Amino acid sequence: MPMTVDILKARILIVDDQPANVQLLEQLLADAGYTQVTSTMKPEEVCALHRQNAFDVILLDLQMPVMDGFQVMEGLKTSLTDDYLPVIVLTAQPGHKLRALQAGAKDFISKPFDLVEVKTRIHNMLEVRLLYRKLADYNRLLEATVAERTAELRESEARYRSLTELASDWYWEQDENGQFSKVSGPVLEMLGIQVETLNGDKKSMLVSGWNEAERNKLRATIAERQPFLDFVFHRVNADGSQQTFQVSGEPMFNSNSRFVGYRGIGVELTARS
Repeated sequence: MPMTVDILKARILIVDDQPANVQLLEQLLADAGYTQVTSTMKPEEVCALHRQNAFDVILLDLQMPVMDGFQVMEGLKTSLTDDYLPVIVLTAQPGHKLRALQAGAKDFISKPFDLVEVKTRIHNMLEVRLLYRKLADYNRLLEATVAERTAELRESEARYRSLTELASDWYWEQDENGQFSKVSGPVLEMLGIQVETLNGDKKSMLVSGWNEAERNKLRATIAERQPFLDFVFHRVNADGSQQTFQVSGEPMFNSNSRFVGYRGIGVELTARS
């Protein structure tokens, strides 16, 4: 099975100051089919070795000269790039088991070794470790996919708005309270809206000449949150010339079906005389 193959390729470090224990564990792991086994009898080398090799599991003796296993685990905690401490402690002291687990070890193996227990505990931990890494890889892939899709949507929206503005004389967006969040062209004048200038003063956009019946009809449509397509406006200028405008708009709703505003486009059908 693929999972078994991956487990047998796991990187394993044996840390014990007794050559006989190291040889026994090396032989046991080799017989079980593990292909990447490293060992050291110098606990002070463990942190550097782990930084270089990123071991999937560390079999760590607790009672060693120079540094005991508890000191090694403390060193590993400060040098790990993640918060997972891949340690199985080796101990002949029953009282050390709970302390080791509290220090961050994931499991323990009792001395003298029961060979079946050793193989089983190592296999079980590697299986969990492999699943943990696969989950982390999947989460990274998912985050990258979401980021990529979000960027694509933003780019698509930007293209759509660019094309919309090219295809029309103006574009407008309005929030749920009727305030314009984006406008270009004379749409504010057509609706008779007051807006704030850059210095915060209110600027009246009321301009004479618009057909009030048409404008009131559009206001009523917006108040009812209805879409409108190719709504025609007329305006008579002071010199007697007439302009004709066409506007389309639609209400916007969020994913919870809550009204959040309007957006629309417009074009001038006849130029000034």
